[in-house]
Amino acid sequence: MARRIVLRAEFFREDAFFVGLAPELDVSSFGESLDEAKRSLEEAVLAFLEECEAMGTLDEVLQEAGFRWEGDLWIPRPPRAAQLLSLS
Repeated sequence: MARRIVLRAEFFREDAFFVGLAPELDVSSFGESLDEAKRSLEEAVLAFLEECEAMGTLDEVLQEAGFRWEGDLWIPRPPRAAQLLSLS
């Protein structure tokens, strides 16, 4: 893939595994260590993007996910605000 894409990755622990999530693309993966989860998430995201590109829908998918083309790369929209909510 010739295009560059910057995206957010979040990692958290779930039982015995580390889970990686690329929230804008709704792609996730896991590993037994944080490094393994990072590698696994990168592979999952690359596979997702390559499939979108093969189907001719990559630009549309990225735009619908809130990415914008800036210079020579796709970047996600910045959040207006971020906080944790506690609901009961």
